[in-house]
Amino acid sequence: MIRRRVSSLLSTSILNNIAVVRSIPTLNHRAVPFQSLQFAQCPNSTPNEQISSQFLMGVRSFSLLSLNDLRDKVPRKQKIRKGRGIGSGKGKTAGRGHKGQKARGTMKFGFEGGQTPMRRRLPKRGFKNPFSLTFQPVGLGKIAYLINAGKIDSHELITMKTLKDAGAIGKQIEDGVRLMGRGAEKIKWPIHLEVSRVTVRAKAAVEAAGGSVRRVHYNKLGLRALLKPEWFEKKGRLLPRPARPPPKLQDKVDSIGRLPAPTKPIPFFSEEGAAASPSA
Repeated sequence: MIRRRVSSLLSTSILNNIAVVRSIPTLNHRAVPFQSLQFAQCPNSTPNEQISSQFLMGVRSFSLLSLNDLRDKVPRKQKIRKGRGIGSGKGKTAGRGHKGQKARGTMKFGFEGGQTPMRRRLPKRGFKNPFSLTFQPVGLGKIAYLINAGKIDSHELITMKTLKDAGAIGKQIEDGVRLMGRGAEKIKWPIHLEVSRVTVRAKAAVEAAGGSVRRVHYNKLGLRALLKPEWFEKKGRLLPRPARPPPKLQDKVDSIGRLPAPTKPIPFFSEEGAAASPSA
């Protein structure tokens, strides 16, 4: 309704301006002064320029653009209304046709009328290992940078919770952390770490500087208790007991993970020292 009213006003204003332009006689400017035509506002402009300016001002006052017409750029395609008469093309049977299973009801997803469906005709490829573990990597260079920045104390035990709080690893830790040897030349002081896995190069670099790396085992619940102990306090639950590694992973870890997060490392005992201690 508003657009029709504005368009009618715009058309009447255009017709009135055209009538004014046609009614002006083609006389000499010396005989007809500008005051008689009421153009004293701009003495340097010609009558045609004054008329065009008034015409533009009339168009601007009746512009179709206004604040209540502003909308987001969304598709204007209307929804198909089925069963609303034959004139729409989707009346009566609403595009389903006459009789049959497809006209009366619905079938399960992937049903092809009784023939072997596509998901069974195609062969299988590969498999998904349910026992696979995903570890988030972190390099020794990043740990050295955080130590120099004062975010990690090298005199204390560096656990996976320490790395998470310092920002060395992300928040989405699935099964643990793998210590990599990137930036191993930057480690020039002894540090003690507890991670899930460690590469040969990283372990050699840390031990060459006088430190130690211990591979500890945490299950899903134990890893959550290590990284987010406040979650258990919020739920009013006790921390779970540390889980033992399964038989297939016993040769890949050094010890069971401790809860809550430890602050002091566990010393490694060699076989010679262990054999000499009972004899003594």
